[in-house]
Amino acid sequence: MRIETCYFCSQPCYPSKGITFVRNDAKVFKFCRSKCHKNFKMKRNPRKLAWTKSFRRAHGKEMTVDSTLAFAQRRNIPVRYNRDLVATTLSAMQRVSEIRARRERQFYKNRMKGNRAKQLEADRKLVVENQHLLPPQHRDQAQEVLEQAAEVDREEMELEEDVLEEEKVEKMKEANAKQKVKGKRKQKLVRGQGVEAMDVDE
Repeated sequence: MRIETCYFCSQPCYPSKGITFVRNDAKVFKFCRSKCHKNFKMKRNPRKLAWTKSFRRAHGKEMTVDSTLAFAQRRNIPVRYNRDLVATTLSAMQRVSEIRARRERQFYKNRMKGNRAKQLEADRKLVVENQHLLPPQHRDQAQEVLEQAAEVDREEMELEEDVLEEEKVEKMKEANAKQKVKGKRKQKLVRGQGVEAMDVDE
């Protein structure tokens, strides 16, 4: 079962669903729904409409360059069925989806962190400029609340950095352990016994 992507909004087009438009030059366009088809006929640019994925990528709201995105590219080379290959492919697909989800979560956190910092700065500026409008008893409280929010943000950023550093250290340790354990295996032919495997250090 082949799942196409919508030419306009980049959502999945499942079999027997959506609209297929074939132009005079034999180019095929798949659309997930009539909304996308109508916008295409009106010659609208999907990068200027906020509900399309191309808009989100162009405006930094989604990841554009990620090594896990290349894993899902279509491969048209036929491969002979192999049970081991299928098992490794399924495990790799699961691992790639986990990595992609974690990266998207981190990307979202970083994006939202910037917005929150900007908002806090704007709030602080607003309070400083318009302190004469606040009642005298609330002026000190507003300043304290803003300072506490800034401290909490700083602590969260430090915690996230520590977690990321710990993950990097763990990955490096795992990679080093695998390299130590991994050794070359060679086969030697023994007369009367057949082929025998032997470990060889590099």
